[in-house]
Amino acid sequence: MVRFFSFSLLAVLAGAAFANTNVEEQVLVETPVHTTEGWSYTDCGLPSDPVQLKSISLFPDPPKPGQDLTITVVGTAVETIEDGAYADVVVKLGLIKLLTKRFDVCEEARSANASVQCPVEKGDYTVVQTVSLPKEIPQAKFSVSVRGYTKDEDDMLCLDLKVDFMKRPFFEFW
Repeated sequence: MVRFFSFSLLAVLAGAAFANTNVEEQVLVETPVHTTEGWSYTDCGLPSDPVQLKSISLFPDPPKPGQDLTITVVGTAVETIEDGAYADVVVKLGLIKLLTKRFDVCEEARSANASVQCPVEKGDYTVVQTVSLPKEIPQAKFSVSVRGYTKDEDDMLCLDLKVDFMKRPFFEFW
């Protein structure tokens, strides 16, 4: 489970989304960008953040314990992301914190042998990462908070994820 979130974090931070725009007033609007019965994400960042998300997609959608999960993140690095960038990740089950960890973004990319390595130059990226989900993932709803920061401790990315691993009925009525 933790490996899934660290790899999805890597995919999110290595890529990002639409091109740089000059925005004089920064308005924080938290709206779900994607929702299925199994997961959703909210880009809670600002238009001035160095990493701008365009989309995140999963296959299979929704994710299933015990199966490989392919995460595709599309976005834009508006600024160069250098060694020293990090992300604070909090995984919760309800109000209970299961994980609070700081990840070195560049080290995670090196360890995963990702296609995008630091320094991440300005530009558009599509990052695809496949991870194996453990079959022991509990039947529960998890929330994940990702707050990314540059080497200079400036905001880089803000992302909130919700993942539902609750069992679905054997069949559904239409």
